[in-house]
Amino acid sequence: MHLLQIKNLKTYFYTTDGIGKAVDDVTFSLEKSETLGLVGESGCGKSVTALSVMRLLKEPPARIVNGQILFDGTDLLRRTKKDIKAILGKRISMIFQEPMTSLNPVYTIGDQIAEMLSLHEDLAKKQSWERAVDMLAKVQIPSPEKRAYEYPHQLSGGMRQRAMIAMALACNPEILIADEPTTALDVTVQAQIIDLMMQLKNEFGTAILLITHDLGVVAQTAERIVVMYTGKIVEEAETLAIFEDPKHPYTRGLLQSLPNIGYRSFSRRQPLHEIEGIVPSLYGLPQGCSFHPRCPDVMAICRQTAPKLVDIGDNHNVQCHLYP
Repeated sequence: MHLLQIKNLKTYFYTTDGIGKAVDDVTFSLEKSETLGLVGESGCGKSVTALSVMRLLKEPPARIVNGQILFDGTDLLRRTKKDIKAILGKRISMIFQEPMTSLNPVYTIGDQIAEMLSLHEDLAKKQSWERAVDMLAKVQIPSPEKRAYEYPHQLSGGMRQRAMIAMALACNPEILIADEPTTALDVTVQAQIIDLMMQLKNEFGTAILLITHDLGVVAQTAERIVVMYTGKIVEEAETLAIFEDPKHPYTRGLLQSLPNIGYRSFSRRQPLHEIEGIVPSLYGLPQGCSFHPRCPDVMAICRQTAPKLVDIGDNHNVQCHLYP
């Protein structure tokens, strides 16, 4: 049985501009102790998928109109708010995209981690504080006893992200959802944060849903990759298969957009490849395949009929008319 299984999930936004289908019939699964990469450009539905799982979307304007979110065999969409509160934060945790706006500015780092432990582990105040300091040490924050008394604005971006990881892993969750965990960090700190997440994953046995637009990050960390575009899954396969033989034109475009760092790439002065155009608005998606205005392999059928996600073998799924 899958640890987490999302089936035919549809999350729409109802606004004065119309209905925005941010997540439109998405299906994928996450196994125990697995790292799954969820990739795509901004506006493709990655974060909304994660927030749907965590039940953190503001309703209205957002509404989950269809689907199932099965955690350990139980549909979270059918559970009471009390049940959900007991699961989220303890068994499923999330690292948010921007720690400065996710951490409470008026509470110390130690208090915020201790509150999580007090709520879900039913620990006394002293025990919660000691565990909070211990978690700061686990995420390699120097002088954790001192840092626990500091506020978010007193920490660097990398330190704040480490504090977020400490908070997310404080209750030893079975699933960690990491939404762009290295955004706005310099390259050195990004590498440190990713290495830290993988170390803690091995220590706690946590499954990770890693949301990113950085294919270099998922290449190092993920066993499988799900590629999203305009709220739909366009390709899903093992990481090696995606990088060695991408099937969807969008996936190929993303991979070709990666810079080839090396002496020859500089000497030849080759221009960086880009996918033409931009992600269309969810309130004005083109007819047929939503990628067709940007696709180098577009055919007449692409402009009329939306393709279906099909299995082309070896657990490799693709949504494209090139593979009927």
